[in-house]
Amino acid sequence: MATKTNAVNHETSASSLQAVPAAPTPHHAESTAIIQVIERAALNPDVDIDKMERLLQMQERVMDRQAMMAYSAAMAAMQTELPSIEERGQTNNGCYATLEDIVDTVRPIMQKHGFAVSFRIQTQERGIEVTGVLMHKDGHREETSMLLPADMSGNKNAVQAFGSSTSYGKRYVLCALLNITTRGQDDNGQTSTRAVVKRVTAFQAGQIQRLISQCPATTQEWFSGKYGAAVQVPQADFDKLRASLTKRAVK
Repeated sequence: MATKTNAVNHETSASSLQAVPAAPTPHHAESTAIIQVIERAALNPDVDIDKMERLLQMQERVMDRQAMMAYSAAMAAMQTELPSIEERGQTNNGCYATLEDIVDTVRPIMQKHGFAVSFRIQTQERGIEVTGVLMHKDGHREETSMLLPADMSGNKNAVQAFGSSTSYGKRYVLCALLNITTRGQDDNGQTSTRAVVKRVTAFQAGQIQRLISQCPATTQEWFSGKYGAAVQVPQADFDKLRASLTKRAVK
């Protein structure tokens, strides 16, 4: 009898260890409920077409909201893993993080969290517009654009100028989408005594970029030659520069 009792207890204990299905999240339950309503309506020959369209629109809104929430959660998790990119590129105006270094660093982290990025390049009368699109596996996407004049520095031909501006735009658009920071190379403390220039915030850089895109080509060329990109503007210049660009912006 004791053996039988132990066997029963063992069986009961083992069954209690079986995986219990996880309770559906409120958003998953909401989507499932709408799908069930749509399925029932589709089987009803007397269903009103307008009601069916409203149900489908409701389902789309729910799916969009779920995709946006998944994007936000994945972005928050990814931000904790994105490192500062070392500035190994050299120009007459200083150092910068190359597109290759940025992509090689962030690609495996993006892939881990379900992200991918693509770019659209458009040639406009006022320059080259580079648009970055950050996509998440659940469907939501965000994008940002940057308008640049052709980079004619160093006696570049038209093709080289287009390629240089495109690469430049991709770097800064990608950094803006992922909120990436860059840092100078480690030189064993040789630059520790140099003054550190505080740059504008990402929000302020966005304000400057919108104003620049509304300014004449001559103003854009001047800005590109002086600062290079909106994210490189010193914090100390922000107020004066914004006021100046506002006056020059085409209404």
